[in-house]
Amino acid sequence: MLDWLIFMFATAEAPSAPSLSTSLVQLLIILFIILIFLSMSIKVVKEYERAVIFRLGRLLGAKGPGLFFIIPFVDNFIKVDLRIVTADVPEQRTITKDNVTVGVDAVVYYKVFDPVKAVTKIENFHYGVLMLAQTTLRDVIGQVELDDLLTKREEINKRLQEILDVLTDPWGIKVTAVTLKEVKLPESMLRAMAKQAEAERWRRARIIEAEGERQAAKIMAEAAMFYETHPAALRLRELQTLVEIAKEKNLIVISSSTGVQQAAEMIGVASAVNKQKERRE
Repeated sequence: MLDWLIFMFATAEAPSAPSLSTSLVQLLIILFIILIFLSMSIKVVKEYERAVIFRLGRLLGAKGPGLFFIIPFVDNFIKVDLRIVTADVPEQRTITKDNVTVGVDAVVYYKVFDPVKAVTKIENFHYGVLMLAQTTLRDVIGQVELDDLLTKREEINKRLQEILDVLTDPWGIKVTAVTLKEVKLPESMLRAMAKQAEAERWRRARIIEAEGERQAAKIMAEAAMFYETHPAALRLRELQTLVEIAKEKNLIVISSSTGVQQAAEMIGVASAVNKQKERRE
């Protein structure tokens, strides 16, 4: 009996070693599957991102920022950036209200305020905003004149921003600003504007010159009336003028008070003296 028990115990312990090894392998496989499942389930989005989750095609909502979980092979998500995006609108050739062909390019600044709408209401909101900005830019430029386009940039920028903001609001997009970069004009129009500016400058110069003449004439008339009532002041002014002219030593000054006859006599005497000197030499 004892021999039979020993035999049964020995036969029972013999297969325990491979059974333990198989259980360990199975446990490792299960742990590996769990780790893969967790790595596929745990997701992280940054502070400026949101994840729009769909479960079997149905919308669950937006998650984030931080850590969240999904069911692998059942849920899928789309990341949406909430930061302000800068979109460069290429040059648009259009005709202004006064029939001038211009080329205008702009920059649009926008951001997503509702990630669910940005994903579910439009296929590609980046492309949609860019195309909408191009068409709106052409429409607005076609409603203004060239002078307004060149001088009222801020008003046009505000008008573009308001129109785009209203149109993109159902998409969950907020247009924060629109800025016109450059307005390109034909060469003929540039030459015409240069001539216009030059003519305007000449007009202003002539007006300023005429105004100066008018003011000078008015002051001179007032001075003449003053000299008429004060002859001594006129004589003093004459003497002052002679003093200023006397600085030039090669000039002969003949004033009204000297008299033409006396001046002629003085010139004749000086001429005779010079001739006598020449003869002696």
